[in-house]
Amino acid sequence: MKRYLTLAGWLVLGAMSLQAQTLSAFKSGEDVSKLALSSKLWDKIKSDTVIVYPQTTVIMNDKTANEVSANMSAKSLHVKSVCDGKNVAFLIEWSDTTKNVQERRDSNTYGDGFAVQFATTKGALPYIGMGSEGRAVIVHLQKVTGALYEPNNAQDVFHQVNVSNQNAFGKDAKAYQEAVAKQGNGDYQRTFIAEGFRSMTQIRDASESSVMEMNYAKGTWKALLIRPLQSTYLSLSGSTPVAFAVWDGALHHRDGLKRLSAWVELNLDGNRMLNPAFAETIGDVKNGENVVMENCASCHQYKEVKNAPEFMAPNLSNIGGYGNDSYLKESIVEPNGVVVPGYNLNAHRNFAWYTLDDKGVRSSTMPPFSHLDEKSINDAVAFLKTLKAEVK
Repeated sequence: MKRYLTLAGWLVLGAMSLQAQTLSAFKSGEDVSKLALSSKLWDKIKSDTVIVYPQTTVIMNDKTANEVSANMSAKSLHVKSVCDGKNVAFLIEWSDTTKNVQERRDSNTYGDGFAVQFATTKGALPYIGMGSEGRAVIVHLQKVTGALYEPNNAQDVFHQVNVSNQNAFGKDAKAYQEAVAKQGNGDYQRTFIAEGFRSMTQIRDASESSVMEMNYAKGTWKALLIRPLQSTYLSLSGSTPVAFAVWDGALHHRDGLKRLSAWVELNLDGNRMLNPAFAETIGDVKNGENVVMENCASCHQYKEVKNAPEFMAPNLSNIGGYGNDSYLKESIVEPNGVVVPGYNLNAHRNFAWYTLDDKGVRSSTMPPFSHLDEKSINDAVAFLKTLKAEVK
C-alpha cells in the first residue's frame, strides 16, 4: 500500500494524540518572556498529558542502538502552556532514570534532549518532524551536551586546532587552552526550518528567537521553551498545531531515533475552533483490521503481522501514536502528498519507496487507494489508530 509509506514516513521523524487532543494555553497578564523553570506562575497552570511514541519506520544501522531500544514503550509528557498575547511558553516534564550527557570526546555517548515543533500553515498538517512541500515546520531543539567548540559565526578557526598542532609551549600553550575553554558552549540549542526531507536548515539569525532550558532532578527532566507568537516564519494565533519529541541518551537516541508525539491542537485564545485537520474519524476497528490486512500487509509490517519482507515499506507498528486521522486518510488516498525520500540501506534495491523522474520529482511506489469506499477508509484509519506502543 503506497500511502502507508507516507504514514510511516511521518513516523520517521514525527504527530500527537489521535483523539483531537487540545492544549489550552493559560492566559496571563505576566510577561511570559521572563519566565524560568522555577517561576511561580507554573504552579497556577494545569498540566496536560501528551504521549510520545517510539519511531518504528526506519531501522538504524547501529546494532547496539537497535538492541537497547527494542520494545521501547511510549512515555507520558506533562505539558503546561501559557500565553501573554505576545509570547507563548511551555513547561514540559517527563521521567527518566538517568541523566545522559553527550561529550565531544566520545563517539558512543548520546545526550538527553527535547524538541517542540510548530506548523507554519493552518491547513493540512505537515509531515511530522521534517515538514513537507508547501507545509514548512519550525523545530526548536535542545540537547544535553558537554562543552562544544565551534566558530559560532565568529569565523575563529584558529582555536579549532588541537594544542599539539600549535606552535606554542609552556605559558603560551596554557594561554591557548584557556582561550579555547572560554569558547566552549555547553548549551546546545538550535532552531530549524524544514519543508521536507533533506531540507532541514538551521536558522542562525534572530528571525525565530527562543529561550530554552533543561534541568534534571530526582529522575525527572523539566524543560522550558519560550518564543514569540509572531516572527518571520510563524504567525501563531487561535488554533495552531504543535508537536513534541524527547531523546533518551541511555537508549542511544539521536536524530530520528526518539519518542515523538502526533500533532496537537494548541488553543491560544480560549475560543476553541477545531481545525478540520484534527477531526476524529469514527470507524469499525474490526473491519478496519481486515481492510488493512487485505490492502496493506503485502508491503507493510505492523505488530505481529510480518507477511511482507522487512524494509519493503515503512513499518506501521506505531503509526497510531503519531499519525492523526486526516494524515492517515491522506496517506491512503493520495500517497504522493508526502513521499519518504529514503529507506533503510539494508533494503533490497527492488524495494525502493519512491521513484524519481528526470526533474528529480519523487513519486511514491505505493499506489493510491482512492478506489476504496469511504467506510473502508474510515475503518482502516480506526484500526491504524490502535497501532501504538503501551505507555510505561
